[in-house]
Amino acid sequence: MPTDFIADLLGNWSVEVNIASTALKTAVVILMAVILGCERSKNRHAAGLRTLIVLSIGSMFAGVGDIYFITVLHVNFSFLSAAVFIGISIITANTIIFSSKNQLMGVTTSVGMWAMSIISAILGFGLYTAALLGFAALMIGLLAFSKMETYIKNRSNHFEVHLELKSKSSLQEFISAAREFGLKIDNLEINPAYANSGLSVYTVKFTVIGKSLEKKSHNDIIEALSVLDCVYFVEKIG
Repeated sequence: MPTDFIADLLGNWSVEVNIASTALKTAVVILMAVILGCERSKNRHAAGLRTLIVLSIGSMFAGVGDIYFITVLHVNFSFLSAAVFIGISIITANTIIFSSKNQLMGVTTSVGMWAMSIISAILGFGLYTAALLGFAALMIGLLAFSKMETYIKNRSNHFEVHLELKSKSSLQEFISAAREFGLKIDNLEINPAYANSGLSVYTVKFTVIGKSLEKKSHNDIIEALSVLDCVYFVEKIG
Protein backbone atom coordinates (compact mmCIF):
# COMPACT_ATOMS: atom_id res chain seq x y z
CA MET A 1 0.00 0.00 0.00
CA PRO A 2 1.60 3.30 -1.11
CA THR A 3 2.08 5.83 1.67
CA ASP A 4 3.94 9.06 2.22
CA PHE A 5 7.34 9.72 3.79
CA ILE A 6 6.29 9.95 7.44
CA ALA A 7 3.98 6.94 7.17
CA ASP A 8 6.84 4.91 5.67
CA LEU A 9 9.01 5.81 8.66
CA LEU A 10 6.29 4.92 11.16
CA GLY A 11 5.29 1.66 9.53
CA ASN A 12 2.13 0.12 8.10
CA TRP A 13 0.27 0.44 11.41
CA SER A 14 0.13 4.24 10.94
CA VAL A 15 -2.07 3.98 7.83
CA GLU A 16 -4.27 1.14 9.04
CA VAL A 17 -7.46 1.62 11.06
CA ASN A 18 -6.42 0.78 14.62
CA ILE A 19 -6.31 2.39 18.06
CA ALA A 20 -2.67 3.47 17.82
CA SER A 21 -2.95 5.20 14.42
CA THR A 22 -6.24 6.82 15.39
CA ALA A 23 -4.76 8.15 18.63
CA LEU A 24 -1.75 9.54 16.77
CA LYS A 25 -3.91 11.24 14.15
CA THR A 26 -6.16 12.67 16.85
CA ALA A 27 -3.19 14.14 18.73
CA VAL A 28 -1.69 15.65 15.57
CA VAL A 29 -4.95 17.17 14.36
CA ILE A 30 -5.70 18.68 17.79
CA LEU A 31 -2.23 20.24 17.85
CA MET A 32 -2.74 21.77 14.41
CA ALA A 33 -6.21 23.02 15.35
CA VAL A 34 -4.86 24.59 18.56
CA ILE A 35 -2.16 26.47 16.63
CA LEU A 36 -4.63 27.76 14.03
CA GLY A 37 -7.32 28.46 16.63
CA CYS A 38 -4.94 30.50 18.79
CA GLU A 39 -3.95 32.58 15.76
CA ARG A 40 -7.60 33.29 14.90
CA SER A 41 -8.62 33.99 18.52
CA LYS A 42 -5.59 36.20 19.15
CA ASN A 43 -6.64 38.43 16.27
CA ARG A 44 -10.29 38.36 17.40
CA HIS A 45 -11.57 36.58 14.34
CA ALA A 46 -14.64 34.38 14.16
CA ALA A 47 -14.23 30.64 14.67
CA GLY A 48 -11.82 30.43 17.57
CA LEU A 49 -10.00 27.62 19.33
CA ARG A 50 -12.82 25.23 20.27
CA THR A 51 -14.61 25.59 16.94
CA LEU A 52 -11.51 24.65 14.96
CA ILE A 53 -10.68 21.73 17.26
CA VAL A 54 -14.16 20.25 16.86
CA LEU A 55 -14.15 20.85 13.10
CA SER A 56 -10.70 19.31 12.65
CA ILE A 57 -11.43 16.23 14.75
CA GLY A 58 -14.66 15.62 12.85
CA SER A 59 -12.93 15.92 9.49
CA MET A 60 -10.09 13.65 10.58
CA PHE A 61 -12.46 10.94 11.76
CA ALA A 62 -14.35 11.21 8.48
CA GLY A 63 -11.10 10.28 6.75
CA VAL A 64 -10.50 7.39 9.15
CA GLY A 65 -14.05 6.16 8.66
CA ASP A 66 -13.72 6.28 4.89
CA ILE A 67 -10.54 4.18 5.07
CA TYR A 68 -12.46 1.53 6.98
CA PHE A 69 -15.40 1.55 4.59
CA ILE A 70 -13.11 1.38 1.54
CA THR A 71 -10.67 -1.28 2.79
CA VAL A 72 -13.01 -3.47 4.87
CA LEU A 73 -16.47 -2.97 3.44
CA HIS A 74 -15.21 -2.26 -0.11
CA VAL A 75 -17.25 0.90 -0.51
CA ASN A 76 -15.86 2.74 -3.53
CA PHE A 77 -16.86 6.27 -2.49
CA SER A 78 -15.57 8.46 0.37
CA PHE A 79 -19.03 9.53 1.46
CA LEU A 80 -18.10 10.64 4.99
CA SER A 81 -15.47 13.08 3.73
CA ALA A 82 -17.86 14.31 1.04
CA ALA A 83 -20.53 14.93 3.68
CA VAL A 84 -18.02 16.83 5.83
CA PHE A 85 -16.97 19.08 2.96
CA ILE A 86 -20.58 19.88 2.10
CA GLY A 87 -21.31 20.67 5.74
CA ILE A 88 -18.19 22.82 6.09
CA SER A 89 -19.12 24.73 2.92
CA ILE A 90 -22.50 25.59 4.42
CA ILE A 91 -21.06 26.52 7.81
CA THR A 92 -18.25 28.68 6.41
CA ALA A 93 -20.63 30.48 4.06
CA ASN A 94 -22.65 31.53 7.12
CA THR A 95 -19.56 32.97 8.83
CA ILE A 96 -19.18 35.60 6.09
CA ILE A 97 -21.12 38.67 7.17
CA PHE A 98 -21.45 42.39 6.49
CA SER A 99 -20.65 44.65 9.40
CA SER A 100 -22.64 47.77 10.26
CA LYS A 101 -20.12 49.69 8.15
CA ASN A 102 -20.93 47.56 5.10
CA GLN A 103 -17.61 45.72 5.43
CA LEU A 104 -17.34 42.10 4.37
CA MET A 105 -15.96 40.10 7.30
CA GLY A 106 -15.03 36.50 8.01
CA VAL A 107 -13.75 35.53 4.55
CA THR A 108 -10.24 34.56 5.67
CA THR A 109 -11.59 32.60 8.64
CA SER A 110 -14.09 30.82 6.39
CA VAL A 111 -11.52 29.67 3.84
CA GLY A 112 -9.18 28.80 6.72
CA MET A 113 -11.83 26.50 8.21
CA TRP A 114 -12.44 24.97 4.78
CA ALA A 115 -8.70 24.39 4.23
CA MET A 116 -8.30 22.96 7.74
CA SER A 117 -11.11 20.47 7.14
CA ILE A 118 -9.38 19.21 4.00
CA ILE A 119 -6.01 18.97 5.76
CA SER A 120 -7.62 17.06 8.63
CA ALA A 121 -9.34 14.62 6.27
CA ILE A 122 -6.03 14.04 4.46
CA LEU A 123 -4.43 13.25 7.81
CA GLY A 124 -7.29 10.87 8.54
CA PHE A 125 -6.44 9.00 5.33
CA GLY A 126 -2.89 8.51 6.64
CA LEU A 127 -1.11 11.10 4.50
CA TYR A 128 0.88 12.61 7.36
CA THR A 129 3.48 14.41 5.28
CA ALA A 130 0.93 15.98 2.95
CA ALA A 131 -1.19 17.11 5.90
CA LEU A 132 1.74 18.67 7.76
CA LEU A 133 3.03 20.41 4.64
CA GLY A 134 -0.45 21.69 3.89
CA PHE A 135 -0.84 22.99 7.43
CA ALA A 136 2.57 24.70 7.28
CA ALA A 137 1.58 26.38 4.02
CA LEU A 138 -1.73 27.47 5.58
CA MET A 139 -0.01 29.10 8.56
CA ILE A 140 2.58 30.79 6.33
CA GLY A 141 -0.24 32.20 4.22
CA LEU A 142 -1.98 33.58 7.31
CA LEU A 143 1.07 34.93 9.12
CA ALA A 144 3.91 35.71 6.74
CA PHE A 145 1.91 37.58 4.10
CA SER A 146 -0.32 39.62 6.41
CA LYS A 147 1.93 42.70 6.50
CA MET A 148 2.63 42.46 2.77
CA GLU A 149 -1.09 42.37 2.01
CA THR A 150 -1.71 45.39 4.25
CA TYR A 151 1.09 47.36 2.57
CA ILE A 152 -0.16 46.59 -0.96
CA LYS A 153 -3.76 47.46 -0.09
CA ASN A 154 -2.68 50.71 1.54
CA ARG A 155 -0.88 51.80 -1.64
CA SER A 156 -3.47 50.89 -4.27
CA ASN A 157 -5.29 53.54 -6.30
CA HIS A 158 -8.68 52.36 -5.07
CA PHE A 159 -10.04 52.28 -1.54
CA GLU A 160 -13.33 52.48 0.34
CA VAL A 161 -14.26 54.43 3.46
CA HIS A 162 -16.98 54.57 6.08
CA LEU A 163 -17.96 58.24 6.29
CA GLU A 164 -20.01 60.05 8.92
CA LEU A 165 -20.87 63.68 8.19
CA LYS A 166 -22.02 66.26 10.71
CA SER A 167 -25.19 66.87 8.66
CA LYS A 168 -26.79 65.88 5.36
CA SER A 169 -26.18 69.36 4.01
CA SER A 170 -22.42 68.75 4.39
CA LEU A 171 -22.33 66.13 1.61
CA GLN A 172 -21.69 68.58 -1.23
CA GLU A 173 -18.94 70.26 0.79
CA PHE A 174 -17.25 66.89 1.33
CA ILE A 175 -17.50 65.95 -2.36
CA SER A 176 -15.93 69.24 -3.43
CA ALA A 177 -13.11 68.87 -0.89
CA ALA A 178 -12.40 65.28 -1.98
CA ARG A 179 -12.11 66.37 -5.61
CA GLU A 180 -9.72 69.17 -4.64
CA PHE A 181 -7.57 66.59 -2.86
CA GLY A 182 -7.31 64.61 -6.11
CA LEU A 183 -9.85 61.90 -5.35
CA LYS A 184 -12.42 60.62 -7.80
CA ILE A 185 -15.62 59.36 -6.20
CA ASP A 186 -16.55 56.10 -7.93
CA ASN A 187 -19.55 55.33 -5.76
CA LEU A 188 -21.34 56.94 -2.84
CA GLU A 189 -24.14 55.20 -1.00
CA ILE A 190 -26.10 55.89 2.13
CA ASN A 191 -25.21 53.13 4.59
CA PRO A 192 -28.43 51.08 5.00
CA ALA A 193 -27.44 50.05 8.54
CA TYR A 194 -28.05 53.64 9.66
CA ALA A 195 -31.28 54.25 7.73
CA ASN A 196 -33.88 56.28 9.65
CA SER A 197 -31.37 56.95 12.43
CA GLY A 198 -30.97 60.63 11.63
CA LEU A 199 -27.24 60.16 11.06
CA SER A 200 -25.55 61.08 7.76
CA VAL A 201 -23.53 57.92 7.16
CA TYR A 202 -22.16 56.87 3.78
CA THR A 203 -19.98 54.27 2.14
CA VAL A 204 -17.69 55.95 -0.37
CA LYS A 205 -15.41 54.35 -2.98
CA PHE A 206 -12.49 56.47 -4.18
CA THR A 207 -9.94 56.35 -6.98
CA VAL A 208 -6.72 58.31 -6.44
CA ILE A 209 -6.10 60.49 -9.51
CA GLY A 210 -4.13 63.43 -8.12
CA LYS A 211 -0.36 63.30 -8.68
CA SER A 212 0.23 64.82 -5.25
CA LEU A 213 -1.38 61.72 -3.69
CA GLU A 214 0.54 59.08 -5.65
CA LYS A 215 3.06 58.55 -2.85
CA LYS A 216 0.53 58.94 -0.06
CA SER A 217 -0.88 55.95 1.79
CA HIS A 218 -4.59 55.52 2.34
CA ASN A 219 -4.07 56.34 6.01
CA ASP A 220 -2.47 59.67 5.07
CA ILE A 221 -5.37 60.54 2.77
CA ILE A 222 -7.99 59.56 5.35
CA GLU A 223 -6.21 61.61 8.00
CA ALA A 224 -6.42 64.64 5.69
CA LEU A 225 -10.14 64.03 5.11
CA SER A 226 -10.83 63.62 8.82
CA VAL A 227 -9.83 67.22 9.61
CA LEU A 228 -12.46 68.67 7.26
CA ASP A 229 -15.05 70.73 9.13
CA CYS A 230 -17.93 68.76 7.62
CA VAL A 231 -16.57 65.35 8.67
CA TYR A 232 -17.53 63.82 11.99
CA PHE A 233 -15.74 60.50 11.48
CA VAL A 234 -14.09 58.61 8.63
CA GLU A 235 -12.21 55.32 8.45
CA LYS A 236 -11.07 52.88 5.80
CA ILE A 237 -13.08 49.75 5.06
CA GLY A 238 -11.04 46.59 4.53
